[in-house]
Amino acid sequence: MNQHFRAVSLNHASRLLNHGPTVLVTSLSGGRRNVMAAAWSMPVEFTPPRIAIVIDKSTYTRELVAASGVFGVCVPGAALAEVTFAVGTESGRDIDKFEKHAIRTLAAPVLGVPVLTDGCSAWLECRLIPEPHTEEAYDTCFAEVVNASADARVFAEGRWSIRDDNRALHTIHHLGNGIFTRAGEILDARA
Repeated sequence: MNQHFRAVSLNHASRLLNHGPTVLVTSLSGGRRNVMAAAWSMPVEFTPPRIAIVIDKSTYTRELVAASGVFGVCVPGAALAEVTFAVGTESGRDIDKFEKHAIRTLAAPVLGVPVLTDGCSAWLECRLIPEPHTEEAYDTCFAEVVNASADARVFAEGRWSIRDDNRALHTIHHLGNGIFTRAGEILDARA
């Protein structure tokens, strides 16, 4: 495991996503696994922490999530921009994206979903909240966050720390057509 990762209190888990980073959704079911990029995710509840994430119904990831009821949300750092774009444009039905892109993972401690060990700022373990109507009609999935961890070099004590010395871990935000922007400046608006 990445030696810099530390547990994130669940009351701070929403802060890992509330700024809208592109994420990597990992899934595992019956020995099959996958990873895909998702640009639309957000916290929707604080206690217990819950998120909404768009996972297209036609994707392999959605199939695995529906079968297992669990998934991981990894927040890639800027160093993973190319990998993030690649896994967002390929189907896991055709290839093992983890092998193709030499993505190292470990089994997350609570749900056992694969989480990335290198290049990510944070990850969350999520349990799908069954919403039959929503799941049938839309691509949006709702989940409860049951565990979270972050690289303390960029997120510690419930706060992001965006600095020049941790640029590789700055979160990325998809602008479309393979173009990303990197989180790059903190503006402290406290009185």
